[in-house]
Formats: sequence, C-alpha cells, structure tokens
Amino acid sequence: MSDINENQLVFDKINTVLEKKPTLLDAYKELEPLILGLFDAQRMSIFQRRRQHQDLVARFKTGKETMEIKVPISPLSIAGYVALSQRPLIISDPYDQEELAAIHPRLRFADRFDKSSDFRTRNILCVPILNAGVIMGVFQIINKNNGPFTNRDMELAQQLNDILGTKFRFELGGTQNPFDLLLHENLLSEKALTELQETSSDIRQMVQRLMSEYRINEGKLGTSLSIHYQVPYIGFDPEKYHAYQSESRLNTSYLKRNFVAVIADAHDKPIVLMAEPNNASLLMEIESALGIDSYDIAVGLPNHILQYLGDSAGGGAPGEMSEILDEIGTSAEESEEGVDELSDDAPAVVRLVSRILHDAKRLNASDIHIDPEKSGPTRVRMRIDGVCRDINQVPASHHSAVIARIKIMSNLNIAEKRVPQDGKLAFRMSGQLVEVRVATIPTVAGEGVVMRILASGGAMPMGKMNVAPGNMTRLEEMIKKPHGILLVVGPTGSGKTTTLHAILGYLNTPEKKIWTAEDPVEITQPGLQQVQVSPKIGFTFANALRAFLRADPDIILIGEMRDKETAHAGIEASLTGHLVLSTLHTNSAPETITRLLDLGLDPVNFSDACVGILAQRLIRTLCSSCKEKHPVSDTDMAFIRRQYGEEYIDELNLPDNLEIYRAKGCDDCGDTGYRGRTGVHELLGMTPALRSLVYKEASVAEMKAQAMQDGMRTLIQDAIYKVIKGDTDLAQVQIVGGD
Repeated sequence: MSDINENQLVFDKINTVLEKKPTLLDAYKELEPLILGLFDAQRMSIFQRRRQHQDLVARFKTGKETMEIKVPISPLSIAGYVALSQRPLIISDPYDQEELAAIHPRLRFADRFDKSSDFRTRNILCVPILNAGVIMGVFQIINKNNGPFTNRDMELAQQLNDILGTKFRFELGGTQNPFDLLLHENLLSEKALTELQETSSDIRQMVQRLMSEYRINEGKLGTSLSIHYQVPYIGFDPEKYHAYQSESRLNTSYLKRNFVAVIADAHDKPIVLMAEPNNASLLMEIESALGIDSYDIAVGLPNHILQYLGDSAGGGAPGEMSEILDEIGTSAEESEEGVDELSDDAPAVVRLVSRILHDAKRLNASDIHIDPEKSGPTRVRMRIDGVCRDINQVPASHHSAVIARIKIMSNLNIAEKRVPQDGKLAFRMSGQLVEVRVATIPTVAGEGVVMRILASGGAMPMGKMNVAPGNMTRLEEMIKKPHGILLVVGPTGSGKTTTLHAILGYLNTPEKKIWTAEDPVEITQPGLQQVQVSPKIGFTFANALRAFLRADPDIILIGEMRDKETAHAGIEASLTGHLVLSTLHTNSAPETITRLLDLGLDPVNFSDACVGILAQRLIRTLCSSCKEKHPVSDTDMAFIRRQYGEEYIDELNLPDNLEIYRAKGCDDCGDTGYRGRTGVHELLGMTPALRSLVYKEASVAEMKAQAMQDGMRTLIQDAIYKVIKGDTDLAQVQIVGGD
C-alpha cells in the first residue's frame, strides 16, 4: 500500500475518533498514537483557543488527573507566535537563539518541560489550526525520529489542520461567516447577505449598510462578529475605555485606514480593537509597533473604532477628549520648550480642563485626581461609586499649564508651588451651577490637584437613607430630644454631611431655629442659617459655635469636631438646652467615646450630653438591571453566621434555602455589576448601663459589648442585613469588615 493511501487511512481514523468523542480532551488518548505515527515523531501538543480569550490551552490526562498548559497568543512562545502570525513553522533547533530571532526578535522557546525531565526537544513542527480564516488553536509535533521535518510533513500538517479546525469550531461555537448570527436569527436572508458582500467595498460600508438598510442594531452586529472571530466585542464606551498611551508612534491615518484602535480599560490594560481581528499581517504590524508583551484583542464596529481615534465623522458622539489630547500632543511636538512656552489660557488647555470637569459630573464622580508622574504623562483619575478609575492621561509637557488653569479658576496663587493651597471653582453644565472644592498638593513629581464635586440640590429625605428599620426608629427618638449631642462618625467620603443634612431636613420646621457652621457649605436648605467658617481669618468652628449661642438657636450643626476647643464648646452648648449635631473621623461608634475622652472631655459631662453616635460607611450597591440571584453556599453561610454572630443570627429569620444576589455586569453599569452606593450604619444609644462605663472610662471592647446588649448592631451586621435584603453582595461586606 502506498504512503498516500496509508496516510488517508490514518486521517479517516482521526475523523472517526473526533466524531465519536464530544471534546478534544476525550479524544486525546486515541489521537496521540495516530498523529505521532503519521509524522514518525516522539511527542505532540494540541493547543485549543479559549473561547473569547487571547490565549491557548493544552489539556491532557495523566491517570485520573487532567493537566493544563496555558500559552498567551504572543511572540513570547513558539505556539503563541504561530497563533498570532497564523503561519506554520519548522524549527530545526529550538535552542538556537539566532534561528528564533530571525523569525521574531522576541521569540523564545519555553524549555520548562525539558528542564524538569530527561527529555530534550531537538526539532519542532508547529502549525496553526484555522477555520473560516479564524485561529482556533495550534498543534506541535516534536522530535521527528529520522532527521528533520520536511515539506511533506508540512503538507500532512495542513491536512490535519483542516480536520481539527472543523472540530474546534464546533467546540467553540464559532460560525463560518462573520454575519451568520444574523442569518440564524432571521434578521437577514442569505441572498441579501451575499449581495451585500459582493457590492460593498470594505467592512465599514458593509456594517453601515446593515445598520441603515436592514435596521440591524450595533449590539447584535457586534455579537455576531464576536462569535465568528472568537474575541470580545467592544462598542464605543468612553466612560470605560480610553486611548492607550504608549511610546509607539502608531500613525493615526494608518490606524483609521485599517480600522484599528489601541485602547485601554480602567486598569490601563491595552486592547487592540480591530474591525477584522483575523487579519494576521495587520496584527503583526501593530504588535511590532507597540512593542509590548501583553495585550488583548477585541472586535469593534468601524464607526466606533474611528470614534476612539477622535474622528467625529465616525457617527454618534464625537471623541472630544481624544481630539483635545491629539491637539495637545501636536502642540507639544512642535515646541521644543513645551513646558515653558505653554500658556494656561491656550485654547486646548482651557478645553481640556473644561472637558475633565464636565466628564466628572456626567459620570457622577465624587472626586477628580490629577496626579503627576516623574517620568511619564499626568494621570487623570475619577472616584466613581467610591472606586478610583483611570480616565485619561495628559502629556507631561502640559501638566503645568493644566494646573495653572485650575488655579486661576479657583482664585489661587499660580506662582506659589511649594505649599498646599485650597480654593473653590464653579462651572455650568446644562444650565446647572456645579461647585468644586480644589486642593493643590506639591509632590516630588510636581503639583497634584484633588477636586471634590460638591453635592447639588437639597437634602436627602431620611426615608431614602436606607437605614434599617430598628436603627431608624431609635434615630428618630434621639433627634426628637430637645437637647443633647448627636455625632455622625466615619472616614472621609463616608456620607456624614449627607446624613446630617437629611436629619436637619427632618427637623427643619418653622418652629425651629437652626444654625450650621460648615467647611465648605456643600448642601443648602431653605430655613437654615448656614455659615462658612474660614480658619485663615480666625473664624473657626469654635468661634462660630460661640456666636451661634448668642443667636437664640434650637439646633446647631458643627461641621467637624477637629479639636479640643470645638468639642468642649459643643458639649457645653448641648448641656444648656440645644440639640447639637456634629461629625468626627473615627472608625466605629464605641471608639468615638474613647477618642473624645482622649481630647480631654469630662466623662460625666460627655455621657450626660451624648444622645447617640451614628457610625457609617458607604458600600457599592448591585446594579438592579443585571444582579442575579443564587443559592447561598455553605462557605458563604458560615461567613454570614460568623460575622453576624451566632447569638444574633436568629433575628434575621433566614430561610433554609436562602438566596442572595451577586454582581454580574451589563451596559447599564459599565460591566462592573454595581451602580450607586448606599450606607451601612452602626447606631449607639447612650443608656444608663453604657453611661456608667463611660464614667469609669472603660475599654472600647467593654463599651461595644454593652452597646450591643442595648440594641446596637455593628457596621458589618448592617452590611449583612443589606445582603439579605438584596442591596449588595458579600464582597462588599468583606470590604467593610476587612475579612
């Protein structure tokens, strides 16, 4: 029998094995001797692409155990390079660095297996597994028994590639055509698709016609492309993705012509966004220009890619920030002395600062951080739902001009760069005045700026604070008392001011005279007399409090008890017939007592004056559009019991088949799974038993134990209650509890 006939018999057997077995892993044991016999070789590896991932996985069984090797699709390995380039390779000697460098400068041979065994790799035949022009995997044949691999071996490998490619496409759920999903869902006929493909000049025209002539939405198109190319689909989402900043000089016109954009997510992970991710030669050019080892590949619609590149003609919202940064980059290149010559009133700088402020308000950011770097561009980050996210980068040449612009808007001294400065600016957005608190801080890399966007509008109603029913009842009883002091405590940004104004909104009636001293005044309410303190001119919280006592108040709000003087004045005011509300930076309600006693307050006076202490934190809430319910696991149940306390767990009335929610991610929440924040609370009431412990200046642990006996529930207990309620998940509880 001829070699050709023998080989055909082997291929028939391989086909039969693959048809019988559901997966490659199931078939591997039977395939291995057939394939090794075909090539007369010692070892083989078959790498399969992971669905929607930029890596390859080789799986094989050793006894009952399944082993797994992961290889990124990149030039850093032979299999990864073959997958990236989609070109077969014959390696005569994998240990010959010159041979590898001639193929690609960064190509390396992973010799971990050789080092851990007596086996030595002599030569390799590596072939991409393709189907419908899309990379599905790679197979390697190692160590031919009689001499080097030949062109005949390469021909056999190509035949094997066709067989494996079909099998892999079914396993991965791929399609033969980028638009097959549209056919399967009856959004388009086969005849219409064929006509479109024949009469469209390029992929951009094809996509535009599908949207305009056949009314197919962008999301459905993106999903169809994603399934075919086996990479994630990314639409135009400037809140989630930004232009990737690198040292490469990728020509923008080249990128636009080929419909490629290099973007990055919030973690600055680079993503090569392509209209046709199977274009291996184009991808190799981009990879070479970027010169980075790790990146992802995604598919995008041509119009979205142009938007990421700053082309407003791409359709939809223009890439305003990209356009500004492009303009800034050009001006910096044109000026050899960029830093000295750039003006703070240059049009691009003015527009850039305005864009940053408007984007922050649009994204509901609480803070903007402009952080200089010693050797790199300035980072612009925004705190959204309590989490900092990278938004943009500004060239280092424009850092000083941007800072100067912000200082001018805030009426700060632009010449002073050695000491911190505080100020305030305002801008209008959609007819609404937005106020921003500005703080500059000198660093070794230059001046940094932190801007806090102040709350606009009136006070939040107490009913919307998401306070647990038991805590709400006790809190209402406390604030109805004619005199005493109520403290709201927590770290910076935990919502203390919002809570205090919610309480004032509840108490604000014509019968009550209310004075507030704040720094700054963030929330305004009609009926309140609100005062902005100014330590620079000697008008402190303590001075404001003394002035208020001469103005016949019923209720007084002191923004913060920063020092002993303010704390003493607050206690005195509460003991002389006034209800005093204030804040303090402490971690928990019981710790607050110790902190105030450490300031020198008299334990008797404080315990008599204090009506309650409310500690709070803000945690992220689950997105209502995508949160998913799941049965609680034994591990999670053990965590809930441990953290809530076995002696208190019965009060939650948990069912036997408890179900809780977890984050998933959707377009509404930017694929984070979370949208918005809510408070968790710890309310300590001053009872006779606790008051006696304060007299004795007992330990925090003793006061906490007594407070819990009196009805206080800790922050973490309240967080667990809100998990059961469906507001958040256990991950946020762990953040609160530090567990």
